[in-house]
Amino acid sequence: MMLKTNKSITKRFKITKNKKVLFRPMHQDHYNANDSGNQTRRKRGVKILKGKIAKKIIKSL
Repeated sequence: MMLKTNKSITKRFKITKNKKVLFRPMHQDHYNANDSGNQTRRKRGVKILKGKIAKKIIKSL
């Protein structure tokens, strides 16, 4: 029996060829005017998710 793909997870995460899970950090889109420079730099770009959570996400995709 095949599990259904979780559609909300497919929109938020991407799996690379080598089974790495990529995601965008939250709170990036708006209300960033009062963030410090360190916070805005930390939110920039795409991050790699590791550990047990990444394995669960791969399984649900």
